[in-house]
Amino acid sequence: MSKKDKDVILNEDLLSFYKESGVDTALTDVPIDHFNQAIPLEPQLNQACDISYHQKISPTIKSHTPLLNNPDKTQPVLSAVEIAKNAQTLDELKSALLSFNGCLLKLTAQNTCFSDGTAGSPLMLIGEAPGREEDIQGIPFVGKAGILLNKILASIGLTRQNVYIANTIPWRPPGNRTPTPREIALCRPFIERQILLAKPRILIALGSTAVQFFTGIQSGIIRIRGKWLTYENEDLKIPVMPTFHPAYLLRTPSQKKLTWIDFLEVKNRLNNL
Repeated sequence: MSKKDKDVILNEDLLSFYKESGVDTALTDVPIDHFNQAIPLEPQLNQACDISYHQKISPTIKSHTPLLNNPDKTQPVLSAVEIAKNAQTLDELKSALLSFNGCLLKLTAQNTCFSDGTAGSPLMLIGEAPGREEDIQGIPFVGKAGILLNKILASIGLTRQNVYIANTIPWRPPGNRTPTPREIALCRPFIERQILLAKPRILIALGSTAVQFFTGIQSGIIRIRGKWLTYENEDLKIPVMPTFHPAYLLRTPSQKKLTWIDFLEVKNRLNNL
């Protein structure tokens, strides 16, 4: 085999490695700020992180307003809104999501992670996006993060069968990267509808992406966790507890104490329903 042939094989292997790692853009001589090109998720992204219990979170339709400035990028979002709105049951919503091809994440994911647990439960937990194990099984919160979540629930006397679990993003982003604002905007109508149809009494937002979904704030979760928010969707007003994602706790065990405090707050609220 010639040196040229070996170089070709090495290049092909390298490209395959990049693809599996989630790399989808080649380097250029000029730096590009891809975040600047993304569509804003909320009009209030620059607001302060301190949110009181009584502060209201804008409903879905208002959060879509900035997208109307670009018709080419607006249409898939409007289509998602219409498709989600037409679903009258959770089964219909799941079927609609499985048929929706407006988000490119679906093309690279193995499965759609719609939900786990029991619909109609008083407590609904909403995570970020599926990881590798979730993508393989098509179930939210499995693997090490799922095992830890099970232990956290058990610590307040609950199991997965006592709660309803979903994600803000139902498809795994390549390489487990953070979902873009546009991807969140495309998936937002479905999780909004899922909450509306499930009708939980209390919500837990697990991780920064879930908190961003409820608040529009991109500055992280540390300052906002543990502070009750209120989520409004049509005639629903639901208290929301933001807290750390189990995957983050696996990397940062020192934050487990704060998460324990947050879940005790939730337990106390459940007991007073």
